[in-house]
Amino acid sequence: MKILIIRHGDPDYSRDSLTEKGWREAEYLSEKLSKMGITYSYVSPLGRAKDTASFTLQKLGQTAEEKEWLREFVAPIHRPDVADGRIIPWDWLPQDWMQDERFFQFDHWYENERMQEANVKKEYDWVVQGFDEVLARHGYVRDGHFYRAEKANNDTIAFFCHFGLGSILTSYLLSVSPMVIWHGACAAPSSVTTFVTEERRKGIASFRMSSFGDISHLYAHGEEPAFAARFCECYDNADQRHD
Repeated sequence: MKILIIRHGDPDYSRDSLTEKGWREAEYLSEKLSKMGITYSYVSPLGRAKDTASFTLQKLGQTAEEKEWLREFVAPIHRPDVADGRIIPWDWLPQDWMQDERFFQFDHWYENERMQEANVKKEYDWVVQGFDEVLARHGYVRDGHFYRAEKANNDTIAFFCHFGLGSILTSYLLSVSPMVIWHGACAAPSSVTTFVTEERRKGIASFRMSSFGDISHLYAHGEEPAFAARFCECYDNADQRHD
């Protein structure tokens, strides 16, 4: 089975939709996805994800099943250098979060005091439980760090979602801390991350990531990727996003 984790196009957060650029990205994305043999789709309840999926679903003549747990991950934390308010847990300065070795460990990243304060693990468990329920429906049942292939198949399942949420799904399939993916990888708007099962012994499957954050559909049309999910390459690059 193949899993496609798809980030929405360039967002207009104020309207929970897409920018003009985001609509172009969604159209270019649909040209690729409509040829990938998608058999079933799931989508976040948020508008920017549903708008991104719309072109692909129209081309395929399919509908997507909406899942509440596919919405952007909600567990705001108090970042050490931010005095007031809460922020998303994938926006920490490296000199702060990288000092806690637990953040690099699949079974301990959530033990950090700020994560516990925000009940991040509870939200994470809700997401991965929903994810595993879907995978079980399609024939793959989680057993520790691998999956039992109870109904092995060559289907392609698409998940239209968000950067923070998609990073959780990616980290869970790889059995690594989401902090590593949140802060060490960049999936641009409309990008596609692909996992494929390997069943080297009958009934035992694992997921191997064959591509991360693919935006070849943008380059095929001469469309520059949006800068979202990235910060300035060099601190003196005034035209790029800082804090």
